[in-house]
Parts: sequence; C-alpha cells; structure tokens
Amino acid sequence: MTAILAIETSCDETAAAVVLDGRNIASSVVSSQVDLHARFGGVVPEVAGRAHIELLTPVVAEALERAGTTPAGLDAVAATLGPGLIGSLLVGVSAAKAYSLAWNVPFVGVNHMEGHLHAAFLEDPEMALPAVVLLVSGGHTMIVHMGSEGHYRLIGATIDDAAGEAFDKVARFLGLGYPGGPVIDKLATSGDPTAIAFPRGLRGQGYDFSFSGLKTSVVNYVRKNPDVDVADVAASFQAAVVDVLVEKARAAAADLDAKSICIGGGVAANSALRSSIAAAAAADGRACFLPSRAMCTDNAAMVGATAWYRLRTDGPTPLDAAADPNLAIRFDL
Repeated sequence: MTAILAIETSCDETAAAVVLDGRNIASSVVSSQVDLHARFGGVVPEVAGRAHIELLTPVVAEALERAGTTPAGLDAVAATLGPGLIGSLLVGVSAAKAYSLAWNVPFVGVNHMEGHLHAAFLEDPEMALPAVVLLVSGGHTMIVHMGSEGHYRLIGATIDDAAGEAFDKVARFLGLGYPGGPVIDKLATSGDPTAIAFPRGLRGQGYDFSFSGLKTSVVNYVRKNPDVDVADVAASFQAAVVDVLVEKARAAAADLDAKSICIGGGVAANSALRSSIAAAAAADGRACFLPSRAMCTDNAAMVGATAWYRLRTDGPTPLDAAADPNLAIRFDL
C-alpha cells in the first residue's frame, strides 16, 4: 500500500490529505479562506499567500492525525505545482519539498487541473473510459477526452473568461458578494431561467467557449432595466452558461463515442449543471459521473490521487522543479 501526503495551495484553499493507493482517502482537510477574501470581492493574492503560511502546518498535522499515521508511515509527499497564484503555490511546494527532505521520501509535483481529472477515480474507481470530461472552474473551462488514465486530449477551451470567472463577475456587478457561483445558484432557484434571452456564446461553433459577451450582455441589460428581478437575471444568466456547457460536452461525447461524461472543477458543484448534464447523458445512453461537491472544489485528495499515478509512471519529481502559475496539462492523445 502506498500512502501519500498531498498538499494543495493553488488559490484560496489550504488543503492536505492522505491518500492510499491513489483511490482511498484516509483523510482530507480543507481550510477555506472564503470569508477572508469576501470583503474584497475576490481573492487577493498577497492575502492568500500569507494565510497559507499560517494555516498549512496545522492543516497537515490534522490530516496526518485523521489518517491515523505519522511521517514514518508515508511513502511520498505531493503538492500542486500549478497552475494557480504563484505566491500561494510556493507555500505548498516549498513545504512539500521540506517534508520530502526531512522524512526521506519522494516528492511529487502535480498539475492542479489533472487533479480534477483524477478526482473522479476517488469516488468511482471503475469509471467507464474513454470519457469526455468537462472541467469548469474559476480559471479554466475546457473539454478533455480521457482515453485512459493519465492520457488526455484537449477538445475545447475558453477563449476569454472561464465559466467560474463569469459567475464571479456577474455576481459582483449585481452586488451579490463573493464567491459568485454558490450565491447565483441559490438565487436562481427562485427566478425564471427563460425570463431574459441572454446570448449563448459560440453556440454550434465547435468546442471552444466564450463567456465574456454573456457577462457584458448581463451588465447592459440590467443598466437598461434597473427594476428587473435579480432572481430572474441570475436564473437566465445561469441557464445561458449551463446550456452551452452541456451542449458542447454532449456533442463531444457523441463525436468521440465516449462511454461516459464526467464533470469536474468548482463550477461542477452548480445544481443546474449537475442536473442538466445527467439528463443529457441519460438521454444519450451514456454513463455520467457527478463528483460530490467536496471533490468539485479545490482539495488535496485529488492531488494525492494524481501523485500516486504520476509516481508510478514518471517517478519522483526533482526537487529543483519550480512552481508554475501557468502550468499546462500534459496532453498526449
């Protein structure tokens, strides 16, 4: 059995987990900074980095305690190398390398987005492959073809704003606070998703996404109609985002003859997206994997799952490997 301590500090969540054989979560601890950044209306990199410094040691200690293990029981230490905020990444990477040296175990650097791809295997080790995976977060929106574990092909990606970024910007404009995704999701339940015909960017035009025009459309509409029901705006905006995400993922699965459709990333916790993608997959006769909401948001368990795979296939990561805020997934299909 291989036990890996994993650390995730790519943005505003300080997380640590102990994962066994890449599939079993012995512990997963996440310390959120949401309240810390809410007053600023978004993540402040300097504030996030300082918070990681304060929180990481106790979070790691709690992860080890919950797993019922000690450093002597670990086989490797992993951390997110990127993408993310460079100051935040450096905290986790530096700590993981220090633990690696002090405990004489290998260090494994992990791509954060590949972590979201591997999160599926933590809750469904037998997920049917090949699969089309819709990765949607605050910084990324992409469709990935997963032919087999560790082997991916990029099918489409956003050309401007990511879906999660659009949620945050629209919520900020509407005065709903931060983070935008959860508050819009909740407000939309009391609104009419057909009330306002917001545009569906790049609809029917391949697999790339564009949400910048939708964001601008929301701003212009509200300015022209200041008395509009905010719940209707939220519901109509959310419907426009979800429609495009689901249609493109569904089309990609059909074109690639995928056995299943999977979603991942923070926006994968959105209730409308989850219900719509599940219904689309069922209608097409495909399996659908919806990770638990805990596995959608940033966590270290997904980093541990990826590290286990990468350690077996690539070996340890050199200790001079640098954190990279723009680190890309290794696409090889």
